[in-house]
Amino acid sequence: MTRVWPRMVFLVLGAAALLTGLDAALTLLRIPAPVTVTTVPDLPATHGELMTLGFVGTLIALERAVALRRPWGYAAPALLALGSLAQLAPATAAAGRAVVLAGALVFVLVYVPLWRRQRDPAVLVQALGTVAGACAAGLLASGLPTDPVVPWLAVFMLLTIGGERLELARLRIRGDWPEPLLLAISAALLVACAATLLWPGVGYPILGFAILALAGWLFRYDVARATLRSTRLPRFVAACLLAGYAWLIVAGGVYLLVPGAPKDAAYDAALHAVFLGFVMSMIMAHAPVILPAVLRRPLPYSRAMWIPAVLLHATLLIRLVFGDARGSSLAWQVGGVGNVVAVLTFLAVALWSGIRGRA
Repeated sequence: MTRVWPRMVFLVLGAAALLTGLDAALTLLRIPAPVTVTTVPDLPATHGELMTLGFVGTLIALERAVALRRPWGYAAPALLALGSLAQLAPATAAAGRAVVLAGALVFVLVYVPLWRRQRDPAVLVQALGTVAGACAAGLLASGLPTDPVVPWLAVFMLLTIGGERLELARLRIRGDWPEPLLLAISAALLVACAATLLWPGVGYPILGFAILALAGWLFRYDVARATLRSTRLPRFVAACLLAGYAWLIVAGGVYLLVPGAPKDAAYDAALHAVFLGFVMSMIMAHAPVILPAVLRRPLPYSRAMWIPAVLLHATLLIRLVFGDARGSSLAWQVGGVGNVVAVLTFLAVALWSGIRGRA
């Protein structure tokens, strides 16, 4: 029987990065948080890295390491998680970013044997996503602030999830051109990332157009449109997926229409439409499938899972429409706190479902 307790250690480290990132989010919202900048001075600055490379990156790398079935593959989630947490201390922040970069590079190497095993466009799209993640880690390790690195972090998430959805989209794909189209969109996203650094006035509209193209591809070919008419878990997964794709349209529209690099409210709207509206919704959708595959423990569907999912999208809508678009600081804070509560609620529901399923 496969020993799963070492995998649990990686999940605990990822969860620690998530909880610390949520604490940093409260600090950025100017809301009292359990850990403050007095205790951890660099906490707000590490919010983005903790949530993307530290939490989501660790989960994705762990899932791929399980698929690889080679011990060295687990170095990727270990380095990503430990390096992200090490950035919280000023004395180890630089070393922590170097460790994250090492983890991101190992993650890229994980896809070499995966590609040799299965020369599949879905694997290639995901591999391109890890390249974007490694570029993001490299730019951060070089001392670049988080804001200009956001496109690289976003594309890391977009391509990883897009590649996974391609595997199921084949149930609906007719013809030979949809898969090459997704590869072209993936390449455009990578080119757009580089352009945002060199020519922001050109790069961000290209990024917005490519994100809209990806959203359109997912809406057109993903099986979620069909499974939405199902019941229980398939319906829940489909609803989370389609809601996430809708938030991609919001982010793509902001990048396409706002001149140059988004700032202030536009930056907040695009950032959280991608990382909360899309990425976190994808995590909620895939958790009942991926976590059992990683831990060899059931995570049964529960109707309670709808509560954090609905709360996430409702509070994000409040944050973007009334906070960012209309300039209400109160709505911005209420929506932001609601986002944190939604994520914590989903963790509680998932833990409860897992304990119930094991019993």
